[in-house]
Amino acid sequence: MEKQTFENVWQALEDSPAEAANMSMRASLLIAIEQKVKSWKVTQSEAARRLKISQPRLNDLLRGRVGNFSLDALIALAAEAGLSVRLEIAEAA
Repeated sequence: MEKQTFENVWQALEDSPAEAANMSMRASLLIAIEQKVKSWKVTQSEAARRLKISQPRLNDLLRGRVGNFSLDALIALAAEAGLSVRLEIAEAA
């Protein structure tokens, strides 16, 4: 069996490079939002109110359930959290 190497876990898990890139971006955004929320040191209900989402939705975010969030939804949550999101485009390796 030939050993395969991947740049990130999403390349190993997803069916296409496009899906892997999407999941990688979603995971990065989710982690950044989670870190921001935790830095607030507030209750989950207050954090959910600040993000304008329900507490169960916040719980999904804090538990890292990246599959429950679209890229668009995470960008919107990042904006609500006071984060700026930028896209970097480069030639594929």
